[in-house]
Amino acid sequence: MTEKDYQYQLVTFQLGEEHYGIDIMDVKEIVRLQDIRPIPNAPSYVEGIINLRGEIIPIINLHKRFHIKRAVIGEDEELLSGFIIIDVDGMKLGVVIDKIARVVTIENEQIQAPPQMLSGIGAEYIQGVIQNEDGYLIILDIRRLFNPKELQKINELRH
Repeated sequence: MTEKDYQYQLVTFQLGEEHYGIDIMDVKEIVRLQDIRPIPNAPSYVEGIINLRGEIIPIINLHKRFHIKRAVIGEDEELLSGFIIIDVDGMKLGVVIDKIARVVTIENEQIQAPPQMLSGIGAEYIQGVIQNEDGYLIILDIRRLFNPKELQKINELRH
């Protein structure tokens, strides 16, 4: 199988007005909204921590990190809000999402380079984009969302 034939499975979700996807291999689970315990002196984009079955997970708010307005969702869609628990180099983080969408399978050749300016999130955090019937699906590179210093600071919040 060549690189060109490679398929990815992406977990897709809505954040503000845009749709994003992250590699399913980086997603540990999707959990419903629950109470977040705030942490003093945390970076502004860290909402706090949750206790998920005995494991302390820092919750990251990409809305705050990238200055994205929250999506307006109806009451019938509130059950689709929550956190995506991801694994960044062995550290679990929760990312606040407005609405979970679905898992999609995409071909490697469908991925295009990101446009220079894409509503708030810089191109350095984006692996690529896919054009679909709803516009764009933006593929996030979770390993680039946080630099090593930020990851270390977030990790320290768990203790």
